[in-house]
Amino acid sequence: MACCQGYPFVDGGDRVFEVDTSRIAYGSGAMQELGTNARLLGMRRVALFTDAGVAELAGFERAKATLVQAGCDVAVYDRSRVEPTNESFADAIAFAQSLRPDGYVSIGGGSSIDTAKAANLYASHPAEFLAYVNAPVGEGRAVPGPLAPHIACPTTAGTGSECTGMTIFDHLPISAKTGIASRFIRPTLALIDPDWTSTLPANVVACAGFDVLAHALESYTALPYTQRAAAQPGKRPLSQGANPFSDLACVEALRILGTNLVRAVNDPADDAARERMMFAAMLAGIGFGNSGVHAPHAMAYAVAGLVRDFHPNGYPGHEAMIPHGMSVILNAPAAFAFLASSNPARHRAAAEYLGADVRDAGPRKAGAVLAAHLTELMRAAGIPRDLRSVGYTAADIDALVAGTLPQQRLLKNAPRAIDAATLHALFTAALKAA
Repeated sequence: MACCQGYPFVDGGDRVFEVDTSRIAYGSGAMQELGTNARLLGMRRVALFTDAGVAELAGFERAKATLVQAGCDVAVYDRSRVEPTNESFADAIAFAQSLRPDGYVSIGGGSSIDTAKAANLYASHPAEFLAYVNAPVGEGRAVPGPLAPHIACPTTAGTGSECTGMTIFDHLPISAKTGIASRFIRPTLALIDPDWTSTLPANVVACAGFDVLAHALESYTALPYTQRAAAQPGKRPLSQGANPFSDLACVEALRILGTNLVRAVNDPADDAARERMMFAAMLAGIGFGNSGVHAPHAMAYAVAGLVRDFHPNGYPGHEAMIPHGMSVILNAPAAFAFLASSNPARHRAAAEYLGADVRDAGPRKAGAVLAAHLTELMRAAGIPRDLRSVGYTAADIDALVAGTLPQQRLLKNAPRAIDAATLHALFTAALKAA
């Protein structure tokens, strides 16, 4: 039996991959179709999730007005936390359970979208909070069925959460991120309006853009789906591994990023570059939503969770935080230098898609070339290039390793085995940029 090109079958491996995503409406002015789409989905009592900053924007009021004009009764929840926690999720869940809406709308970055996903899940299928949280932090219980309709409206070109069945949060008891993964929590409709990116601060564009880059690059280099154990329908994981469909989305996202990421960060008037970043975010969201990410994201969950006193430019509030995209990309050069030996040709191709000069990148140099190019992109976009720059030292490595090891859903999706000793070496390398 023939196999998909580039994905040879192995004994005991899966021979089927699945494709799933939200329905997508994309384009300038798409947000003005919010009210009509809400009514088409049968919404009458709407829980509208956002954060305090977005709630003050004129665009938010215009979007809310379309819901009111469509005859929806709208209740606003504007307490979504940038980098949500189990505590902020609990507050949002209580709001939803009290309101009992028949539909959800989220307007904001990935944090607002993820908060709405969690609220919808626990209002639709009440349970103890850790019931649906990924093991080993939580029980990893399967979501029992469909949720209320949810329209996700991203305002940053970053997380891709509008297209995925994942919601991520800081679990404060372990000082690390974890999440919930289920096809049922994927938004019903992603309403993607690139006009929202025109006023974003440069550092927000950079952090969101590097999150997109990591989604595409990790998805493209993940363990191939044919090397994962065969699974029955309904039991195949969301992180099913690299596959031909996700490759299509991620390769195009990488090409767009290589041309537009630095332009979008450094020139706020470059509307074309910022629109392309929003399109790349959508593509990468579709891609990793069907293949999964791996080591840099797993490491990032500890990096973000253990932050002490780093305060990034462009982000409101006084709490110390490392934006998600930044926490991911800080680990990426070290991770890909290590992982490239699993498939040098694929890592070399990824570097080329991102604009690197790969003429001298033979099999032994593919990882070094990709790592160097990632570091150069970080420099050109003006963000920190190593963990030391955001406050970490060698004394923190053991805690970072301990915070990463629970992320087995992600680590098992990496193309090479990663244990505690490997993580120790990767964090050591990530402490100082090459």
